[in-house]
Amino acid sequence: MQDFDVAAIVHAGMITTLKMCAVLLLAPLAVGLVVAVFQAITQINDSSIAFLPKMIASGLSAWLAGPYLGRTITDYMHTVMDSLVAIGGQ
Repeated sequence: MQDFDVAAIVHAGMITTLKMCAVLLLAPLAVGLVVAVFQAITQINDSSIAFLPKMIASGLSAWLAGPYLGRTITDYMHTVMDSLVAIGGQ
């Protein structure tokens, strides 16, 4: 296995991690922004108001993105295992 093969696997791992985290973090981020704007408009300064919508958004995004996340990590692991098999065949 060459150095560029290792670098390609690490790069793919980082991209996979970024894709998986982005799916789970963007929904609560958007909900938090909407709640913050609502709090600014109504001048309500209570930190507990933002907690429940963010938790619901986190749970909902994890539930809806579950198949995508599973497929993404499975595809990455297949790539890594195929690389390991290719190394063992040399």
